Amino acid sequence: MTRKYKLYQIDSFTKEKFTGNPAGVITNADGLTDFEMQKIARELNNSETAFVFPSNSSKYDVHIRFFTPISEVPICGHATIAAHYAYAIEKELDTSRVYQKTGAGILPVDIIKEDNDYKIVMTQGKIEFGSIIDGSNKEKLLAALNIKNSDLMENYKIQIVSTGHSKVMVGIKSIETLNSLQPNYDELSRLSKSITCNGYYVFTVTPEDGDVLIHGRMFAPAIGINEDPVTGNANGPLGAYLVHYNLVPHNNSLLKFKAKQGEAIKRAGIIEVEVEIEDKEPVEVKVSGNAVIVFKSQLILKDYR
Repeated sequence: MTRKYKLYQIDSFTKEKFTGNPAGVITNADGLTDFEMQKIARELNNSETAFVFPSNSSKYDVHIRFFTPISEVPICGHATIAAHYAYAIEKELDTSRVYQKTGAGILPVDIIKEDNDYKIVMTQGKIEFGSIIDGSNKEKLLAALNIKNSDLMENYKIQIVSTGHSKVMVGIKSIETLNSLQPNYDELSRLSKSITCNGYYVFTVTPEDGDVLIHGRMFAPAIGINEDPVTGNANGPLGAYLVHYNLVPHNNSLLKFKAKQGEAIKRAGIIEVEVEIEDKEPVEVKVSGNAVIVFKSQLILKDYR
């Protein structure tokens, strides 16, 4: 028996090919096994590949699973953007809302049709503030990142924050330091086992940089991603963190900002972040961005049984 799958390579958080964050997408994944999805993700070797399954429930429109080259993850920002971009093109959607079932729950995705193209808005999962990284773990983290305590921004706690897939927030003072980081990936992987968090988002705040508030880099070697170019599930939690600690100005109901990531590895992209605020606390996070198809192909699998 021969099975045929629609395969895309899509760059997210950009309109320019070969920039932003590349994701694999299979839009008709029904029939693929976990083993096959993991092998496909490894073959494509993007930080994540999204597999779109049809819904078997009235509660959601699609079921999407996300795989890094070495493991499944509950949700992924840039691969969500990519998957829904491909889905919108195939279905020729107008502006609409789609509900996706993910490992982080059932979440809405807004498809915005504009200029004969699409912008994708992803509502992220539950906001959770985890452990503050201090003591020996903080020392190990700074050593692994090759930075000093004096490089850290004052009043910016190093903390695990999640909106569906947790990241360690590390605020540093200098964009020059950010772009020259050369982490020890083995040490970061070892630390991930101790703190049970796989991703490290190192960022700096640059209010003087026009409409871009944040520049960042994200490292997740424990799940096979030494550096992720542009990360929805890092900048979303960061937005919640900035509100929770009242670190940037906002109007007490909404914080909106743009983040630029991927510059150091020449895959720059822009993420737009919105944080809804009630009683001075973040209650909902959305990330949005554009996308562009780099190529579309067909994956043919033959069963020899």
